Amino acid sequence: MNTMEALQRFKVLAFHYLGELDNFSMEQLKRQPSEDEWSIGQMYQHLINSALYMHLRNIDHCIMQGKNAMVSPTEKTREGATIFEQNGFPPIRIKVPHSPQYTPEQPESKEQLIQGLNTVIHRMEETEPKLEKAPKQNTVSHPRFGALHAKEWFLLIEMHFRHHLLQLDRLKKDLERNV
Repeated sequence: MNTMEALQRFKVLAFHYLGELDNFSMEQLKRQPSEDEWSIGQMYQHLINSALYMHLRNIDHCIMQGKNAMVSPTEKTREGATIFEQNGFPPIRIKVPHSPQYTPEQPESKEQLIQGLNTVIHRMEETEPKLEKAPKQNTVSHPRFGALHAKEWFLLIEMHFRHHLLQLDRLKKDLERNV
């Protein structure tokens, strides 16, 4: 998939997530199905924060030229290669241990989530034209997927948002059962 297609697909997903917010009260956005599961609001925070502070930041590092360029000494992992070959994550739940540095905070308001998603959309639109000139040898290592160049980090954002639709559906069903 090229980056312009990925951007368009991402925007469809982001607008879907924005539209879904209308269906939830703040109480519902903060409701956790269990102590070790995220709420819908935390999932939104995860998508926004990972896009802004991991994916897009790493794209910026990959785009830098000259002595400031980052070149990761690692290779892409087998899992990373598979995800890009299949253009998506496998449809499985990925659980990570609860931790202060990884577990997202509950949202303060719907407006915070709307603003965050709009910021990600804006940054994606701003970043896409720069990808053409990003050197493929400039990579930043992903914790699970290994060395990724700017275009791969960009494509990963759309894949990540698409993957979390499964979690959103599961959390919505949990809310319906507990009404």
